[in-house]
Amino acid sequence: MTDHHIRYGIIGTGMMGIEHILNIAALDDTSVVAIADTDAHQRNLGLEAAPGATVYEDYRDLLADDSVDAVVIVTPNFTHIDVMTDVIASGKHVLCEKPLCTTTADCQQLIELGQGYNGVIWVGLEYRYMPAVGALIDEVRNGFVGDVKMVTIREHRFPFLVKVGDWNRFSRNTGGTLVEKTCHYFDLMNLIIGERPLQVYASGNQAVNHLDEVYDGQTSDILDNAYVIVDYPNNVRAMLDLCMFAEATKDQEEIAVVGAKGKLDARIPTSELHLGTRSGEGIPDIGNVETRPIVNDKIKHTGLHHGASYLEHVDFAEAIRAHRNAGGGSEGAAAVEALGTLVSLQDGMWSVAIGEAAHRSIEENRPVTLAEILN
Repeated sequence: MTDHHIRYGIIGTGMMGIEHILNIAALDDTSVVAIADTDAHQRNLGLEAAPGATVYEDYRDLLADDSVDAVVIVTPNFTHIDVMTDVIASGKHVLCEKPLCTTTADCQQLIELGQGYNGVIWVGLEYRYMPAVGALIDEVRNGFVGDVKMVTIREHRFPFLVKVGDWNRFSRNTGGTLVEKTCHYFDLMNLIIGERPLQVYASGNQAVNHLDEVYDGQTSDILDNAYVIVDYPNNVRAMLDLCMFAEATKDQEEIAVVGAKGKLDARIPTSELHLGTRSGEGIPDIGNVETRPIVNDKIKHTGLHHGASYLEHVDFAEAIRAHRNAGGGSEGAAAVEALGTLVSLQDGMWSVAIGEAAHRSIEENRPVTLAEILN
């Protein structure tokens, strides 16, 4: 092994933990050398995916393993605050799966702990890396639509999957559907618009899914549908349309961005980008719309997210090597920042804050400002 090699430890070997192992295996000059999980069955599955890795029941023993350069946290949402606190104390590079935490307050605590950290801290908001979404973001940056005025994201999908111990059936464990599931989309809104949100108003409920599921005498309480409107500065707005009992659909996600010059529309899993230029004549002109198939030949492992997790890991590894080559410290942090790809603790916090504001808006039937959530 060379100094270029990165040795990973995976904390949590459920479905997404295995997915991260497979993505790392597809990278160049990397290896998974340790795994940790409290569940024996999941530890065995993790070892099947990463033969030869050292196996731990307690993740803190993995953090004490000097052979591990970087860790990936793939544990239940409510554990992230404690695991991340311990990882930051260890000094290792870390990628934490979304959501960063279940509450904005916990995210803010991690931001304080991470100030001046001598390592790479990355939040796993991999929807940025969906090939069609990445192409859309590039066109926004190139000025195709002009100044962004509206962003609309629709996800019509299948219900929540079964997790170990069914921890994801309760909002107290996940942060709620609009934190657990849709923080990805709120992150995209922030990224595409390039501003921080001002206000959120939302409507949603639990209409179809998990209504009869009872665990230890408690009925599942996770929302399965919602509309969320987010206001940004300069009269820019975004909307999320979420339905989790709509798997009978062709494209699970549509991300539309509109400005005075035109419209962009990314479709997943079709992986198409529709580019429409306004004719200026005030009438429909479908001839001004180009449909562009989006294929990223750099993807070596497609996995569960159309190659997005693989591309995320490529950038995470590049950031680790940039930090290492610069000698760490402030020079290492500057080298990582210069790459322009870091998904920061602040990004993770803002994506959670919008979801938390949306849940409060539903519960209290009123608009909620982000200032209320951030205090």
